[in-house]
Amino acid sequence: MKLLFIGDVVGSPGRGGLAAVMPRLREEHAPDLIVVNGENSAGGLGITEKTAKDIFAAGADVITLGNHSYRQRESWDFLDRAENVIRPANYRHANPGKGLCVVRVNPADGGPAYQVAVINLIGKIGLDAARSPFDEVDRLLADLEKSGAADTVIVDFHAEVTSEKVAMGWYLDGRVAAVLGTHTHVPTADGRVLPQGTAFISDVGMTGARDSVLGVKKEQAIEKMRTDMPVRFESATDDVWVMGAAIGIDEKGLATDFTQILEPAS
Repeated sequence: MKLLFIGDVVGSPGRGGLAAVMPRLREEHAPDLIVVNGENSAGGLGITEKTAKDIFAAGADVITLGNHSYRQRESWDFLDRAENVIRPANYRHANPGKGLCVVRVNPADGGPAYQVAVINLIGKIGLDAARSPFDEVDRLLADLEKSGAADTVIVDFHAEVTSEKVAMGWYLDGRVAAVLGTHTHVPTADGRVLPQGTAFISDVGMTGARDSVLGVKKEQAIEKMRTDMPVRFESATDDVWVMGAAIGIDEKGLATDFTQILEPAS
C-alpha cells in the first residue's frame, strides 16, 4: 500500500496548489490513501465545511487538523458530522469532532484490502492539550488492537518542538506505519524509516506560498514581530509549493520506504 501525506494547507493558495499538483503526485507515487492536514485551510486559520470539500475534491481521503481546529466556529457542527475529518485526539472528549478514523483501502496493485486507522495528536509543549499525547496514543492503540479494527496506523503529530516529535517517533517505532510531524510549516531533513519499521519526519512542511512567513504575507509577519502590535494576517499567494511524504506500507502494516515531497505548484 502507498500512503501520500500532505502538510498543512494554508488558505486558498494552498488549496489551489494542492488541486494543481495532485495529478502529478498521483502519477508519480500512485497513492492508495491520501491524508491531508487542513487546519489552516480557511484563510490560514482553521477549517470550514467548504474548505474541507475543496481538499476532498483535490483527492484527500482523510483530513487531519491541529491547534486551529476550532478557530472557525461555523465548523464545530461539521466536525461532529464529518466521518473522515479528525482533530487532535488528546483534546477534551467533549470537544467537537473525534481524533481517529478508520478507512478501508483497496490497493491499486490488487493486493489485499487494508483497514487503516488515522490518528491525530497534538503536542503538550507550547500548545494546549487535555492529555499527554503519549498516554493518548497508548490508549488508542490498545483499543485498536483489542477490537482488531485496523491493519495499520498512521499518526499526524501536530507539535511545536522537534524534541517532542522525535521522541514520539522513537516511542512508536514498530507500533505504527508512520509518525508524520506537522504544525511548524518548515520541512525538516530527517525523514526516514526507523529501525523497527515506522516512517518518521519531524515536519513535512506546508502546502502554501514559500514567499511568506509560514504562509502569511511576509510584511505582515515582520510588522507583528517588529512592533508587537495587533496585525491582521493574510495568506501569501506567491511561489506556492506542495510539501509532504510518500510512504510504502507492507502486509505487516509497517513502512518499507520514505520519499519526501517538495513540489512547486507552477
